[in-house]
Amino acid sequence: MGNNMKISKNKLAPLLMVLFIFILSGCSNTHSKKVSTQTNSIHKHVPQRNPSPIKWKHIKGNPNLPILMYHSISPSTNTLRIPSDQFNQQMKWLKEKNYYTLTPREAARVIMKHEVPNRPFIWITLDDGYENNYRKAFPVIQKYKLHATINFITSFAKRKNHLTIGQAKKMIASGNINIESHTVTHQDLDILGGEQQTNEMVQSKKWLDKTFNQDTSVICYPAGRINDETASIAKRAGYTLGITTQPGLANINQGQFNLKRIRIVPKLSHSAFFKLIQTGK
Repeated sequence: MGNNMKISKNKLAPLLMVLFIFILSGCSNTHSKKVSTQTNSIHKHVPQRNPSPIKWKHIKGNPNLPILMYHSISPSTNTLRIPSDQFNQQMKWLKEKNYYTLTPREAARVIMKHEVPNRPFIWITLDDGYENNYRKAFPVIQKYKLHATINFITSFAKRKNHLTIGQAKKMIASGNINIESHTVTHQDLDILGGEQQTNEMVQSKKWLDKTFNQDTSVICYPAGRINDETASIAKRAGYTLGITTQPGLANINQGQFNLKRIRIVPKLSHSAFFKLIQTGK
């Protein structure tokens, strides 16, 4: 019987060793997964919209892109303020007419690659980053499952009546909003020297990239004012597109850093809104 116990112990020892190695391996894999997850989390996160059946096609010639320009969504006292009910009606109209609302990357695809969605398309932009963009515009954009771009003045992040960083992050996380650059201090670039323009564009991009963990690709010029140096500075700063306040439909013939937009004003009728989108005027 003593010999049998020795034999059993001899057989049991290798089995215990195998079991110990298996358990240790499992713990190691679990740790590896945690490390991998942590590593992946530091990469820039770009929220994606919900999967869509949208298809893209390449076209001959240069497509026209309607870029809507809004500012404050609030009771109208000037042309920069649009009442929330008007904004809601216009977004509802776009949804009912089956418009595909572009992200900045998709807008660049239209302009640079001559590729367009297989249904009507438009790019919605809001300038300055007013706090009511979060309270009034964002819920409407979400309700109709659209997408919009807010052009943010980085030095205004803590200013009254402007977006907080927390509000901006919440909108970005939704996948319905992108935040792009409207410079650091909102000065007219056409009266600034090259060094000052560079600082306005480079520093705003750095701040946005770091704050929102993104690659900012659009520069929206304050008041749309630029000079002969601005486009080349924007390109060197790392932007892909530059948008102005010049009226009309955007087209690559204008230059990728000199794109026109459609200013939306108060009390615009549905027919006038539709005409602007179709013709730019």
